Parts: sequence; structure tokens; C-alpha cells
Amino acid sequence: MLELYHTANSVCAQKVRIQLEEKGLPWTNRLMTLRGDQFDPAYLKLNPNAVVPTLVHDGFAVIESSVILYYLEECFPEPSLMPAEPKARMTVRLFNKLIDESVHNACTILTFATALRPRFLRMKTGARERYLRSAPSRQRAEYKRDVIEYGLDSKYVRNAIRIHEKLIAAVERSLVQDRYLAGPTVSLADIAVIPYVRRLDLLALSGMWHGAEGVQDWYERVRARPAVQRAIVDCMTGDDRALFQNFETDPWPVVSKMLKTHESVPN
Repeated sequence: MLELYHTANSVCAQKVRIQLEEKGLPWTNRLMTLRGDQFDPAYLKLNPNAVVPTLVHDGFAVIESSVILYYLEECFPEPSLMPAEPKARMTVRLFNKLIDESVHNACTILTFATALRPRFLRMKTGARERYLRSAPSRQRAEYKRDVIEYGLDSKYVRNAIRIHEKLIAAVERSLVQDRYLAGPTVSLADIAVIPYVRRLDLLALSGMWHGAEGVQDWYERVRARPAVQRAIVDCMTGDDRALFQNFETDPWPVVSKMLKTHESVPN
């Protein structure tokens, strides 16, 4: 039996849900709020990091989304989402490495600087600090504290934009040769990247790949896949969608100016 502890808007959980749907694997929904339930002693036994997702397979807990992707592929190899050719398998691992090492934190920074910032500004200072102190990583707590206070003027935002530029460039390079990121069919590379590109779209930052026709074509094709619809779109409630609607200020003018500044600086 497969159980998934997750939330609808977690990009890490979205990766795992897409894989489960692509493989047609039945799973038990363990939806969490992350408003304290992640610190429940029973959950901490499954995931000491107090984050989602957590996959429980016949009582065995697997944590860290990229690890879960590889674990599920090994346990349930059909239909295969890992290319047979070694170079393509390397591409899968490189995309997951890029996401784990930099893109995920950059996504957190942009999300907190835009969509989540109003909610945290409405919180009482003490409650907000208790939330930040509860973060398993002091560095991630510092990112969040700064972007909640300064929004897109945070000292961390410009680098977060650069990291997403690197991701988009990697996607564009991969699509020069193939229809998908690691070959002619969908793989764990596409599954890992989809939630992050979609998050940029939800944050009104799709202009980051304006003019990159290959990226836009890929994005339209992958988000139309039934597995992606079920794993991301269908999982979102009205409250989940509301986070990404009616921003107090449009983030694109600020971000596009940063992008232009980047282009004017020689490498």
C-alpha cells in the first residue's frame, strides 16, 4: 500500500503525485495543512524534517521528493519513467540535482516574496516569528523572514531569479534535440521540472521564457497531460488557487527589470 503525506500546493509533493498518476499507482491520500500538523509526534517519526512529501510504502517511510521519485521507479519500473540510455539517465539526474541544490530554495523565495507575503504580513509578529523559528533550516527561515519583510526588494530575490533563468536555459537546451527533457518520452526529468515552471506561471512570471518557443511548447504539452491535470490542477481547492490570484502588485514589472539588468551585465 502507498500512502502520501502532502499538500496541494507543495511543488515537491506535486512531483510525486505526477509520477504516481503517470504510473497508474493507487495511493492513499494523507492531506496535511502544515499549520502545525507537521510537528505531530506521529508524523515526526515518519519525517523528522517536518516537511512534505512523505511516502509510506507498506509501512516504510521514504522522504525527500527526488529520493521518492527514484524509489518509486525502482519499486514500480513499469511504465518506465527513466530512460534506458546512460546519457539520458544522466540528464534526469542533473535536472533533479539542479532542483535540489538551488531551484527549490529559489522557488520558496519567489513564492514567499509574492503570493504568500500578504498572509504573513497580516499575522501578529509573535505568531510569525514562532512559525519562522519552527523551520527545520535556519537558512530557509532567514530567506522567508527577509522576503516577508521586503518582498521583491529582498536581497535574496535577484539570485532566485538568476537560478530560475538557469533552469529555463537548461530546459531550452534539452529541447533542441528531443521532445522532452531527457529524450522522446516523458521522464523523471520532466516530472521534476513541471511544478517549478508551473509555479512561475502561477506567480505571473511566465514572461521569463518569452521568446523561447521550445519551452512554451513543452510546457503546454506537459501541463495538458492527464496525469499532470489530476496531480496538480484537480488537487487544488478554491483556497489553494486564491493564493495565486489578485496579487496586490504585479510582480512581473519588477522581475522583468531584473532580467534586463542581468542581460546587460557581461558574463
